[in-house]
Amino acid sequence: MKQIVYNSIIAFFASLVTLLNLSFAAASTPLVSSEWLSKNLEASDLLIIDLRNSIDGGGYETYLEGHIPGSIHSDYMKAGWRVARNGIPGLIPSEKEFQKLARSIGVNQNSHVILVPAGVSSTDFGSSARAYWTFKSFGHEKVSILNGGWTNWKKTYPSQIETGAPIAPLTGNFVASLATNDYIDTNGVEQIVKDKSSQVILLDGRPEKQFWGEEKHPKVLAAGHIPGAKLLTQSEAYDEINNSLKQIEALDEIYGDISEKPVVSYCNTGHWAAMNWFVLSELLGNKNVLLYDGSMVEWTQDSTRPLVKEKSNFMKIKEFFRLG
Repeated sequence: MKQIVYNSIIAFFASLVTLLNLSFAAASTPLVSSEWLSKNLEASDLLIIDLRNSIDGGGYETYLEGHIPGSIHSDYMKAGWRVARNGIPGLIPSEKEFQKLARSIGVNQNSHVILVPAGVSSTDFGSSARAYWTFKSFGHEKVSILNGGWTNWKKTYPSQIETGAPIAPLTGNFVASLATNDYIDTNGVEQIVKDKSSQVILLDGRPEKQFWGEEKHPKVLAAGHIPGAKLLTQSEAYDEINNSLKQIEALDEIYGDISEKPVVSYCNTGHWAAMNWFVLSELLGNKNVLLYDGSMVEWTQDSTRPLVKEKSNFMKIKEFFRLG
């Protein structure tokens, strides 16, 4: 009899430990692996959001063909993660708009949100980085990105794939509250440019030809870059072979002392800029990084705002020897 009682007590505590592990398994880190997600798939506070969209050649149809069990699809390009105002695309939504979006896909105050990119390119990773930044900007701290995205999941766990439409999520209770510690608008950037003693690094995440004004985004009205900006193309942070972010040691080398200085990250529409923001702020620990969501599209709406597109003599000499 005593042995039965003892065994029952042991079984009870084993069950309790399991439940506690499920409750606390979803500890929030900026990046999670497919292995971590597989182990924590049943965690009660986990909410997996599949962001596949036209950037990666996917969308709801590809989601129906296969997705991580229990995940909800929310098209990054269509669902309202970014909005247009006054002809400027890619802006952060209002508190009301984002709260409505988040609640519609089941986000609660205590949800640990896992964002799933397609896992096919650095630009695709930018979808999850921008969505991550948006959650942080509206006060939701428990959010992570699945490193390697859907591509890595289906390769690693081919037997853990669902197809078809999911059960509609219950409306969440998330309350959006916009903070300004990760965000800067055009007025703020103008002040930095005017202040010749400013130590803030304006970090441009676009391709080199766009930075130097040889090419431009269709909605950017004038080519070039913001005066004083430093170029660090966002794809530098991405491992194209494994379709994931590079290892932290490599990222530390790429970003160098930028990771220790105040930074404003920008691009054309605040999408590529999210990659540089994510790496600097969330992986390298620089908590003085702001994202300029209007970026070059908004900056060039006013023709009086300064632009640079002429390469310095130093850059010309550097290119000469590089090509030679």
